[in-house]
Amino acid sequence: MNKGTLEVIVGCMSSGKSEELIRRLKRANIADQTIAVFKPAMDIRNDQGRIASRDGKLHDAVALQSPSEALAYINGVHVVAFDEVQFFDSTLRPLIRDLVSRSIRVIAAGLDTDFRGEPFDQVAWLMAEADSVTKLTAICVRCGEPAIRTQRLIAGDPAPYDSPRIVVGGDELYEARCRTCHEVPATLNINRSEHSQIPTFTGDYY
Repeated sequence: MNKGTLEVIVGCMSSGKSEELIRRLKRANIADQTIAVFKPAMDIRNDQGRIASRDGKLHDAVALQSPSEALAYINGVHVVAFDEVQFFDSTLRPLIRDLVSRSIRVIAAGLDTDFRGEPFDQVAWLMAEADSVTKLTAICVRCGEPAIRTQRLIAGDPAPYDSPRIVVGGDELYEARCRTCHEVPATLNINRSEHSQIPTFTGDYY
């Protein structure tokens, strides 16, 4: 009898997490395995019906308001994938345990740390539960060394520690940086004329 497994793919922004997830899904398709792919509905950066990698690869996905909604799509599937898992609430945990107990291969991808460099509890739990963990790195935009941190910017300056933990955005708000170049000041220090263009964050997104 096949055994269920949990594979976790983590890394900072621009590290290729979704690309790696799509690559594994493509291989599962080649093996004629039935797949169900999910993403959080709050991730509004891309088409709600797809997950997308930075190099342009796409894969159909179902956008979920809550992890429990996935149960309506998993009958008879061999592989279940979740992208941007840092967005899901803690009900993802019992769901994944249930899927694995059903001999389903589960693949989960997401950011392991926030802009402060602190772990997302949800992802830390997944890494602890996983059969395998793949941690990807990006390239630091400052020095070219391997990047493991996600740098949030406000008008080009590092976002302060007390700014909202979760703000939706792409390259206009985030950079990949190494541990040395990653900055999290206590307060915002803007010394440029574009200070009037500081975005106002109203959502609870990242």
